[in-house]
Amino acid sequence: MIRVYILLLLICLTPLYSYTQELNSKVLVNTEKLQSSEKLLFEEMESSIEQFLNNQIWTGDKFNTQEKINCNFIINIINEPSSNQYEATVQILSSRPIYNSSYETILLNHGDREWIFEYFPSQTIEFVENGFNDNLTSLLSFYAYMIIGIDYDSFEEKGGEESFKLAWKILNTSQNSGYKGWDQFGSRKNRYWICENFLNPEFERVRKAIYSYHIKGMDKLYLDPIESRSTIMGDINSLNDVNKKNFNSAIVNLFIDAKADELTKIFKGGSLNERRQVFNLLSEISPSNIDVFNKILE
Repeated sequence: MIRVYILLLLICLTPLYSYTQELNSKVLVNTEKLQSSEKLLFEEMESSIEQFLNNQIWTGDKFNTQEKINCNFIINIINEPSSNQYEATVQILSSRPIYNSSYETILLNHGDREWIFEYFPSQTIEFVENGFNDNLTSLLSFYAYMIIGIDYDSFEEKGGEESFKLAWKILNTSQNSGYKGWDQFGSRKNRYWICENFLNPEFERVRKAIYSYHIKGMDKLYLDPIESRSTIMGDINSLNDVNKKNFNSAIVNLFIDAKADELTKIFKGGSLNERRQVFNLLSEISPSNIDVFNKILE
């Protein structure tokens, strides 16, 4: 009987929920630009990075399998300046499903050209919460939190705040490492400015637009396309207002890079007046994407 009571007590004390991993990551390591490559080493690197991203518990929230955030890391190794040190460009993509459809909308489509990291055979990548372990760990952890933060922002107004603060913490601990991309003196699209913009009150309207675009626009597009386009038009107007004061900001560029093709498809179904209006707005926000936006008027 004592054993039964102990068992019942343990059951009562066990939480009715458990924390699960948030990311469903796919990793590709491309070594075509290296003159010689150790195939097994890079296959191991690919697997090790993927396991780290997918097995680490990044938040205290419960995720069902179907709720995990789909994301891809395409790591293009371009140079090996010394043994076990690599220079790479990385394309990071994440997406989230749209309600009542099989469609997934891109949330992040960002290229980082300043990845320099070390990787050794059989290396275990371990998350360090309050310090700098190595640049690869910091890079992966930073983008894990950014992916989660943007995803949360798309479901709840400023829902990603805590994740962005954790990404900022990683950024701060990495700034004295000597690696590129962590400080404010580099590209305006680097890791510093991306994270800074998400936490800067000046860009709060962009974060609110991210929420509105997805919850009030995309998630209702199949049920009421006219009203959804009207909502999304308002979000683009908000982006334009912010862009006038902070031209070429990281957060606005990040949004447009993820949504340019999608916006083109959405508004091709609108009235001529609507298409002209959104074309003018988008061309002003992102002149570099004008070839994409021209398709709205076709």
